[in-house]
Amino acid sequence: MSITSIASLYFRKRQRELEKHFTEPVQLQETVLRRLVSIGSDTLYGKERGMGKALSYEQFSKRIAVNTYEELKGYIDRMRHGEKNILWRGQVRWYAKSSGTTNDKSKFIPVSKEGLKRIHYAGGNDVVAYYLQNNPKSRLFDGRALILGGSHSPNYNVANSLVGDLSAILIENINPIVNLVRVPDKKTALISEFDRKRELIARQCLNANVTNISGVPSWMMSVLMRVMELSGKQHLEEVWPNLEVFFHGGIAFTPYRKQYEQLITKSDMHYMETYNASEGFFGIQNDPTDSSMMLMLDYDVFYEFAPMEAIDDEGMLMDESKVVPLEGVETGKNYAMIISTSCGLWRYMIGDTVRFTSRKPYKFVITGRTKSFINAFGEELIVDNAEKGLQYACQQTGAQVREYTAAPVFRAEGVVPHHQWLIEFTKEPESIDEFATILDRKLQELNSDYEAKRFKDINMVRLKIVKARKDLFDDWLRSKGKLGGQHKVPRLANTRKHIEELLNVE
Repeated sequence: MSITSIASLYFRKRQRELEKHFTEPVQLQETVLRRLVSIGSDTLYGKERGMGKALSYEQFSKRIAVNTYEELKGYIDRMRHGEKNILWRGQVRWYAKSSGTTNDKSKFIPVSKEGLKRIHYAGGNDVVAYYLQNNPKSRLFDGRALILGGSHSPNYNVANSLVGDLSAILIENINPIVNLVRVPDKKTALISEFDRKRELIARQCLNANVTNISGVPSWMMSVLMRVMELSGKQHLEEVWPNLEVFFHGGIAFTPYRKQYEQLITKSDMHYMETYNASEGFFGIQNDPTDSSMMLMLDYDVFYEFAPMEAIDDEGMLMDESKVVPLEGVETGKNYAMIISTSCGLWRYMIGDTVRFTSRKPYKFVITGRTKSFINAFGEELIVDNAEKGLQYACQQTGAQVREYTAAPVFRAEGVVPHHQWLIEFTKEPESIDEFATILDRKLQELNSDYEAKRFKDINMVRLKIVKARKDLFDDWLRSKGKLGGQHKVPRLANTRKHIEELLNVE
């Protein structure tokens, strides 16, 4: 019997419990809310707002206002200085430095012991549970797991308190047994300088029996390309013949899928998407034939959703009365996600937007960010449109996109408004102009507002593409100290701040 066959027995009980996501979704969320308010009522924040140990959802939503980071920042800063029982019980020692934006201003998301166990590690456990359920012949645990992570550093001068990428926090606190089956070693995994880390990871993993890889697609690809250079092989399965799955998340996989399929040509390779953010673990792709993810309902996360018509252009909630709990959502509609968690985030807008594809069970896709969109001229272009448009343009032209960002170009003398796209191609199309035309037409097909603004070139003309030099985006992130880990390039913006910085990188 293989090690994986034995390990699979451990996941059987949880696989049965997960069926409640189909049969008792609302009850699962009600149980979560009761637990959270019972504990939260004894915190400083809970007492200030009269939280109470047995609030109904209606009472909870009336007493606790929807928060952004700015509203909670003062409380979080007190926690970072060592104060106890502020947003969550006890002392919270770990803080995930938010990588949801590449702005200079960072957010520090508290990660409590309960949050680690009952949200983040629970999610990781369920990813494996679902994968083994779908792949009974898996040999996942008969080899090593290549897991990419970030780094961490001291938090003020508080003893045993650190800040860093969520991935680094997870590696630092993980069960030591896991370190026996993962690569690289912990010391290498937590190196902060990405170029040096990549080299060491590639060399440590080169001759290992890697069966699974986990990480952000862009950074993982960078590591894998170095592995290929060192090995001299053409395809990754020649290096790791037992590789069977890539657990990915952090950014959309669509722009990278073709590159991975060219690198890994074996027919039985699996790809499984997860939604694990600094603020919590929210979704898992439980069905390989369905790109949407299961919303995980029995962790320490209580969900609410604000329809996008209640969100202004700055990503702020205008009307709290529009916010609904899980049972109030509709399929096919864009929502901003609001969470309450055992890390002390109360009715917190995380900035991500989702669209439900099913209510039985509750499944969704990530559509973008509340602030990561372009609505400079009423076009309301979201990341979901951009990803699908690029995928189509690549299919039609044979091109491959590594990184991109887009921003508006405003009206000036001799200039009609349009969108400017800065794209780094892995494989350049024969004609950039043709690629731009195909992309522009697809965006009109996907987005009626964009189509209306493009009508007869009156309000907006066709988008324009600037070809980025190789590694431009990496160099920009490096200049900000944000290369590697879970840091991401902002895809769409209403201002030209990011794109101008990129265009000016030497």
